[in-house]
Amino acid sequence: MIGIFFILLIATIGISMYGFNNPSFFERYMFNIRAVQGGDYIRLISSGFLHASWEHLIFNMISLYFFQDLIIYSLGIFIFLLIYLGSIIVGNLFSFYIYRHQPYYSAIGASGGVSGIIFACIAIEPNLRVNFIPGWLFGTIYFGYSVYRMLNPRVGDNVGHAAHLGGAIFGLIIIIISAPSVVFQHAIYLGIMGLPLAYMGYKLLAK
Repeated sequence: MIGIFFILLIATIGISMYGFNNPSFFERYMFNIRAVQGGDYIRLISSGFLHASWEHLIFNMISLYFFQDLIIYSLGIFIFLLIYLGSIIVGNLFSFYIYRHQPYYSAIGASGGVSGIIFACIAIEPNLRVNFIPGWLFGTIYFGYSVYRMLNPRVGDNVGHAAHLGGAIFGLIIIIISAPSVVFQHAIYLGIMGLPLAYMGYKLLAK
């Protein structure tokens, strides 16, 4: 099972490195609103294997490494891959919806997938320490900040908040479906964590 994870890790590092030195390859497979509108759907997943820099790549892969084992050992490699790859796609789809009127919007990185894995772990174990604080509290702060930044964009902010949110939500949904009894036990924590998402839904529906 771990072997498949390391294959995914090596593939992401290798493709990202190739993209660092090949601008045409990078631009061909990064997420872009206009390209996806034109039917180039491969970008919904391929962009998750590209990164802007070594720092970007290393941060995502280290984060993925530290959280992957809880999902793999609790629910298996299939659920892990479903959450990770599905969160990349759903994160980009959510970005596509949010920025559908901005044809030049582009994004790259595995952050949506990593967010999906992290929040799936939090759903399983809300008191799991993330950045030295309980996971449910980290998730509440993270969702609140991401929702605020997505709804109130600022010049120079290159973080894909919509992709992070879409990926995280997908990770939570998969845990709700695959391990409902575990989620029920932690309903209070997850309910608190979901308050910023409820606000986001209200704001989006009110537009």
